[in-house]
Amino acid sequence: MDSTAAGDAVVDPAGLGRIVVIIPTYDEAENIESIVGRVRASVPAASVLVVDDSSPDGTGDIADRIAAADDHVHVLHRTAKNGLGAAYIAGFGWAAERGYDVMVEMDADGSHRPEELPRLLAALADADLVIGARWVRGGKVENWPRSREVLSRGANTYAKLMLGVPLSDATGGFRAFRAATLAKIDLEGVESRGYCFQIDLALRAVRQGLRVVEVPITFADREYGESKMSRDVIAEAALRVTQWGVAARVARLRGRR
Repeated sequence: MDSTAAGDAVVDPAGLGRIVVIIPTYDEAENIESIVGRVRASVPAASVLVVDDSSPDGTGDIADRIAAADDHVHVLHRTAKNGLGAAYIAGFGWAAERGYDVMVEMDADGSHRPEELPRLLAALADADLVIGARWVRGGKVENWPRSREVLSRGANTYAKLMLGVPLSDATGGFRAFRAATLAKIDLEGVESRGYCFQIDLALRAVRQGLRVVEVPITFADREYGESKMSRDVIAEAALRVTQWGVAARVARLRGRR
């Protein structure tokens, strides 16, 4: 089910076209109203699409209530929890069908500050993909244990070494795509489900020769609810990055023969 209002047309004053901020949710009842309100205040011209995976805590119902009172807010209800990547791909498809020019990824838990969204959109004027980055000059994290920082920095370093991706925060999930960028990177071939989805899309953009820009952000740990990070998510990311890196090296070796 989709609560889209007919004829919705939102034009961005900066000249980027129609913008939609896609927010996947699963058990984010404590956060969703606040985050949607902050997005609407930060970029009033943008639409918001909440992609809810049948949250048991009623997140989808709250989102429906918000959408009923604000025609810039829409809800896409999915029947199962199939991973972050699948939720975003569903959101991208929804947005493409409705002619949006810019699609933004944003977490529901407040870690991504909507107040920094205008800077990401400004950078998109000269880019195909903009990533809000923690591990660049000016970027930082707040309220993270040292172990999580080491894990995140290590994952990004490993991705850079294995894949040759010239990015400091390829795992970052606060990002803005041009619709044309997503059309060029073969979303139908994306199988990543967890957080390695972000590495996958960044890698595809780089390999297509598209311009990827990192903008420093402040990333704060969530205040409410539980993190969706798990050992399975980490294992999937490590396995896929290794597979992609090995495949690329094998292809290069074969090309030299």
